[in-house]
Amino acid sequence: MKIKQIIIASTLLVSVASFSQKDELKALKKIYAKEIPSASDIADYKSNLNKLEPLATEESDKIYTNFYKCMLPIMEISSLGPAATPAQMMKFVNAKSISDLATGLNATLDFEKKTGKKVYTDDINETIASFKPEMLNYAVALGNQKKYKESSEVLYAIYQLDKKDQENLYYAAGYAVNGEDFDSALKYYKELKTINYSGEKTLYTAKNIATGEVETYDDKNVRDSFIRLKTHNNPKEEKIPSKRGEIYKNIALILLQQNKTDEAKAAISEARKDNPNDTSLILTEADLYYKLNDFAKYKELVGQALAANPNDVDLIFNLGVVSTETKQYDEAEKYYNKVIQLKPDYVNAYLNLSDLKLKPDGKIVEEMNKLGTSAADLKKYDNLKAERVKLFNSALPLLEKAIELDPQNEVVKSNLLTVYNFLELTDKYKALKAKN
Repeated sequence: MKIKQIIIASTLLVSVASFSQKDELKALKKIYAKEIPSASDIADYKSNLNKLEPLATEESDKIYTNFYKCMLPIMEISSLGPAATPAQMMKFVNAKSISDLATGLNATLDFEKKTGKKVYTDDINETIASFKPEMLNYAVALGNQKKYKESSEVLYAIYQLDKKDQENLYYAAGYAVNGEDFDSALKYYKELKTINYSGEKTLYTAKNIATGEVETYDDKNVRDSFIRLKTHNNPKEEKIPSKRGEIYKNIALILLQQNKTDEAKAAISEARKDNPNDTSLILTEADLYYKLNDFAKYKELVGQALAANPNDVDLIFNLGVVSTETKQYDEAEKYYNKVIQLKPDYVNAYLNLSDLKLKPDGKIVEEMNKLGTSAADLKKYDNLKAERVKLFNSALPLLEKAIELDPQNEVVKSNLLTVYNFLELTDKYKALKAKN
């Protein structure tokens, strides 16, 4: 008998919970339907949510409980009325609330698609379209405040809300890098790679005659309609290049930073197969091997890039730097001279070439210090000193040209003062020393 009583009691408890649960859901639905809920409505909404959460056990009830919960910030914004400012609205929004909103709304959409009953599907799509611009403004504001990690999280949440707008994922990855959240950045870049995002497109611009502002459109027909209405003029097109090279590059660089060298090599190798003539990818692979101190491979790859851009002075300069590091001084001198020939105002080429000219000086000084005071040693000393003078004289015009091009360059100034001092060019030394 006691067992039956327990079973009956349990059944009653379940029934009471079920009826209570339905009451809370009805109350939430009623408040949710209000265009401008009052402060007391919001309080009731929160109270019913708190009661409902532990009671929701069926899939349907869990889905809609979570739906009402994730919509709480939107309800609070709605309670502010139509005159609410963006600043007031953003008090109820943060990266987590937007992420929760994305999760809850997507779960509801999936459930209604599965069941074939569109209870809130249209409303959800309207909510996303309505609030997405404000959320994007919020993400931009965070970025402007240098809160890059938070901005990245918001942008990723917005992308989760509307995956058709893949550009938000691209910017989320970029902000994650700026915020040094490299794990998230890698996740976002890999997702961009998976969905084959390129960002390549054409923008259509026209000048608004009334305001004088240049306005941008994604759709040529829309832009052209304003031209036909004669409200705009001066139509132009702007090609936005593919961002795939940058995406693969950043994947490789993050992996390299995480000491996942093999994965980094594989990532850039895969990218090169898909885009064999992409110079930015060639340089990314070159940079990878430079960081790994594989200078032979680096030079080979830079040579490939130079084949496409033979007059790229930065590439040629970098070959000079690598040749110096690998003690191929004749090659380095050839590269620096090539840079100067192509770009006579390239200051660092003069500076590095002057360093190259003075490279043997350390060895000469070491040899001089070993000499004694015999007649033979004194004669050798004079010969070595003459070699030093010759070296310093060869560096002199290079450094003087560099200081002429960049008078505020402290490295050039310091090196030139050393040369003036050694060559006993006292007047020049004092004049340069006196300059700020």
